[in-house]
Amino acid sequence: MCPNGYSRTGMYRVLFDLILSRLDPERAHHLAFLVIRALPALGLGGLARRYTAPDPSLAVEALGLRFASPFGVAAGFDKDGEAVLGLGALGFGHVEVGTVTARPQPGNEKPRLFRLIPDGAVINRMGFNNNGAGCAANQLLRVRRARRRPVLGVNIGKSRVVAVEDATADYLTSARALAPVADYLVVNVSSPNTPGLRGLQELELLAPLLTAVKEVAGDTPLLVKIAPDLTDDQVERIARLTVELGLAGIIATNTTIAREGLRTDPAVVEAAGAGGLSGTPLAARSLEVLRLIRAVVPPELCVISVGGVDTAEDVQERLDAGATLVQGYTAFLYRGPLWARQINRGLLRLRSALVEA
Repeated sequence: MCPNGYSRTGMYRVLFDLILSRLDPERAHHLAFLVIRALPALGLGGLARRYTAPDPSLAVEALGLRFASPFGVAAGFDKDGEAVLGLGALGFGHVEVGTVTARPQPGNEKPRLFRLIPDGAVINRMGFNNNGAGCAANQLLRVRRARRRPVLGVNIGKSRVVAVEDATADYLTSARALAPVADYLVVNVSSPNTPGLRGLQELELLAPLLTAVKEVAGDTPLLVKIAPDLTDDQVERIARLTVELGLAGIIATNTTIAREGLRTDPAVVEAAGAGGLSGTPLAARSLEVLRLIRAVVPPELCVISVGGVDTAEDVQERLDAGATLVQGYTAFLYRGPLWARQINRGLLRLRSALVEA
């Protein structure tokens, strides 16, 4: 077991410890992204899929869709939908692209991604860097034509240059472009890296925003993604609002601005500065928010749990707590390209053991 709590074994552990951990985190991510994106183009997608494909018994029906596995990639890894097919070939049941904004934007200044290795965590203040909704729509139209692909979610957020009072119109621009090419659409009002965005979680702002986007989304299932830093009462009120508005579901949770209980040297944390914290330290609150939501929404509402997920046991715990689907991202950076395969095989093992018992 490694000091950060991740049991990395084999070649990837050597690669991470000797090379990747010494690279700038965003540079390391970019290199890994290029390899994953290239899998289908190199004709390796089918080969990888034979090795990583989830067992058919893991399939989940949700949002009117069939997910090959309950485990998928959270928004943030693939900003513009360029690596969807490669990620699917690695065994992820769905890929949530984004966050995409109506207008192209470079995001915040670098450096903006920081590892907290002793905590198995990451701090990011990327700032929704992406090529814009129009570009993403064109890319995802090509993805949808692929014969074999994972379920495709698209996460949309507010453009940085747009004032909060004009946020609805900005979201609607993205929704019009992306709902037709998405299997499901997500309204992100919970990133800490766009000024004023989290204020949209206040009900008097959130209700009209979601109502407007839902109308534009049409038959595309619409979900809302919330922050872990909301109070329990706020979580429950948003959950009830989701049901009242007839949304398809909730994604809980985004990154946190909290920094309590970290093992990393406080000086390193302070040097990283502002941004959203993800990874192991988020696990307990993410699970708590999941249970709060599930206690007040009907069983058929789709609840996607994300935050601090590492092992198959973690994924199964979320499913047992009422999650319909589970997403991960941060542990991908520590576990490596076979992470989804490890999760899927672990889920199969856990379920087989339960049947035998």
